[in-house]
Amino acid sequence: MDTTAEPRVLVIGLDPYRVPGPWDPEPVAKAIEAGLAKFAEHGVGVETCLIGLDGSDDVQAVVESALRARPWECVTIGGGLWHSDDQAELLEQVVNLVRRHAPDAAIAFNSTPATTYEAAARWL
Repeated sequence: MDTTAEPRVLVIGLDPYRVPGPWDPEPVAKAIEAGLAKFAEHGVGVETCLIGLDGSDDVQAVVESALRARPWECVTIGGGLWHSDDQAELLEQVVNLVRRHAPDAAIAFNSTPATTYEAAARWL
């Protein structure tokens, strides 16, 4: 999702439609959309980089491409990556990619999709 403002924030998180398991991804997808809408309300440009856990992504390539797309003021890492012990290795990979490819960007962590703007705003 892009807003009309020049993107300043990259949000890296899990694509709810590509997280395996017997669960309904729709509420999470709607929460992500609502959280991202706050950026537009505040005139802050945002782009997302949502990765799947279903094996369909080359995570390193997808995240590197997003990080290299432009200079970012802040990279916000979604709670789905850091709330779960099962994702520790993936979280490490993402954080190290941010350090390598967006070294001037602040790194923020949201606790829920609804707090994505607030997490980034702490560093803008």
